[in-house]
Amino acid sequence: MSRVRRIHKELEDVKKDKEAGIILELVSENDLSHLKGKFIGPRDTPYEGGLFIVDIQIPPEYPFKPPLMKFDTKIYHPNISSVTGAICLDILKSDSGNSSSGGGHGAWTPILTLKSSLISLQSLLQSPEPNDPQDAQVASVFLKDRNEFEETARYWTKIYAPNKDNILLGTIELKTVQLFEDMGFNKFKIVEVLKKLKIDKVYSGDEETKIKVIEELLK
Repeated sequence: MSRVRRIHKELEDVKKDKEAGIILELVSENDLSHLKGKFIGPRDTPYEGGLFIVDIQIPPEYPFKPPLMKFDTKIYHPNISSVTGAICLDILKSDSGNSSSGGGHGAWTPILTLKSSLISLQSLLQSPEPNDPQDAQVASVFLKDRNEFEETARYWTKIYAPNKDNILLGTIELKTVQLFEDMGFNKFKIVEVLKKLKIDKVYSGDEETKIKVIEELLK
């Protein structure tokens, strides 16, 4: 598959996948080598609810070499530079070490995709690796004082990653989404179902609507 066809296919796959919670967009319709990825910070982390934007440069050798990714959104994390947005993640490194993630051997293979890479970044926010840092100062705080780290990361999320446009929720109330998340359902499927049913809010005593949503989620 040619590089151009591969990128077009990946864009279509992301659009069709309503559960992944990943947005992938071209910066310019005429340039397939420059994209932006977006995702929401994972729940139960200092990044929860924040909107994170990742700059993606596609090299001519893609998919045999990894995309060059860096965070546009400032973020306080051991594996992401708080200054440049550079990322330390094995799958963004090729065997030659030529990538945005620094030197060393990497885990990138052509089987991986832009979507899987962005999902891995989202997972990295849940599970920092301070012993293999991109930002040594942040990693030091993480190891020495977890409370200070989380407080700072939460503050940076509020300041630098506000989800003002409710990119996923639209008019849907966040508490309603969390109600079904607590039952074990996927956040992005919940949003899709609520939009389909044209429900913005489920009141605590409204069992009929709650059951209606659950039945749709179980399909």
